[in-house]
Amino acid sequence: MTDNLWLWGGFNLFVLAMLALDLGLFHRKAHVVSFKESMAWTLVWVTLALLFNLGVAHFLGKQKGIEFFTGYVIEKSLSVDNVFVFVLLFNYFSVPLIHQHKVLFWGILGALAMRAGMIFLGAALLSKFEWIIYVFGGFLVLTGLKMLLKKEESIQPDRNPLVRLFKRFLPVTPDYRGDRFLVKENGVRMATPLFLVLMLVEFSDVIFAVDSIPAIFAVTRDPFIVYTSNVFAILGLRSLYFALAGVMDKFHYLKAGLGTVLMFVGVKMTLGHTAWKIDTPISLGVILLILAVSILASLLWPKVPASGSSPEKTERAQRNRVSGNGPSGACV
Repeated sequence: MTDNLWLWGGFNLFVLAMLALDLGLFHRKAHVVSFKESMAWTLVWVTLALLFNLGVAHFLGKQKGIEFFTGYVIEKSLSVDNVFVFVLLFNYFSVPLIHQHKVLFWGILGALAMRAGMIFLGAALLSKFEWIIYVFGGFLVLTGLKMLLKKEESIQPDRNPLVRLFKRFLPVTPDYRGDRFLVKENGVRMATPLFLVLMLVEFSDVIFAVDSIPAIFAVTRDPFIVYTSNVFAILGLRSLYFALAGVMDKFHYLKAGLGTVLMFVGVKMTLGHTAWKIDTPISLGVILLILAVSILASLLWPKVPASGSSPEKTERAQRNRVSGNGPSGACV
């Protein structure tokens, strides 16, 4: 376990500085994030992660460097599933494109804090109860199998018990109030639909973290490596969303690939204390191969549009879904 306080403090100061730079300088004024801008930021975050990876390998050893990179690849690939959910949520609530970055910024900021707590909890459980590693492994196998077999379903936030409970305690405005999350009207404090979207973004990340955090514990038990690889994957999630949201339908086999990755990682975790232990470099190669095959298969065998809808209609509907031009007031 890496317990050097200067490492933890320095890394968290770096993260806070980057977030302040992001919100205070580059996104001080709300604007529509273009594909070019999102790709540039995606490249920035990936480059920073790889530079940090080199630093880990240099100062903490080659093995730690491999563990970080493997964990980062796992977390980055699993974060694609978050993008699927963000697209559906923003479409359902018809969130204007100009406000989507703000929702993701505050949503990811909350996700960083929640994941840190879950990581330390997981590390504490594994240090006290070694048998939990088998519970985590079995859970990942079942989750991956479910992802492989489950059909794609539409999101219906109005049926979400969290949304129903929230509306009982705080009224919600019938439409948006610019980029504000909370407003006071006629002396009554009210939430806006944008706040509901933020709440569901946070809730969905908790659900995904239940899968992704045990997956990275299959690679390393070092909380510092687990935490930093998670953080770098999450920090690049906003730019990844704006870069991929319009083309997600083209990678229809990716979800099956992610399910296979989870199953493989679950098996690796359960075999960790046996003679059939899978070394980290081998697991990294297998994970990259699974992801490459799923992406290549998606490109070679494109998804057939539903009957009655042409490829042009499907593409146009996808653009509307990303830009928030769907039916307004869907859930409020």
